[in-house]
Amino acid sequence: MEHNEQLKKFYERCDIDLLKGRLKESLEKAKLEIPEIGVDEVDLENAVLIDVREADEFASGVIPAKTIFTIPRGKLEFAVDDKLVSVSDKMVICYCLKGARGLLAAKALRELGFENVVNLKGGIESWVNSGKTIKNYLGYFKLQS
Repeated sequence: MEHNEQLKKFYERCDIDLLKGRLKESLEKAKLEIPEIGVDEVDLENAVLIDVREADEFASGVIPAKTIFTIPRGKLEFAVDDKLVSVSDKMVICYCLKGARGLLAAKALRELGFENVVNLKGGIESWVNSGKTIKNYLGYFKLQS
């Protein structure tokens, strides 16, 4: 196959609309497999929360659970052995900014053997918009209406 033909096939596979369609299908499939919970169902004392946003996003604040891990989505599977195996018997709640990365993270954990894993529907954005508190290195904050 000549070089131009190879490039053409590559760009056809990487068509952004096609990729977005595949991602949407993947998210819809994950929604069928992974339970999602609302902000009022989160047990900050007993559940393990995993914030799968990127490091620069963590600085804006996290949900103030008793047990929380900040592990970017791209590193989650690699953190299972040294960080998460000890909490695998507890309710695990994954979250991100709006819900998509949290959903995929929960699906990945389910595939790795975590049985009691859910996604926070709407992510930390829904948490903040519902008037709940977040914390960062400066203290505790909530959205003022």
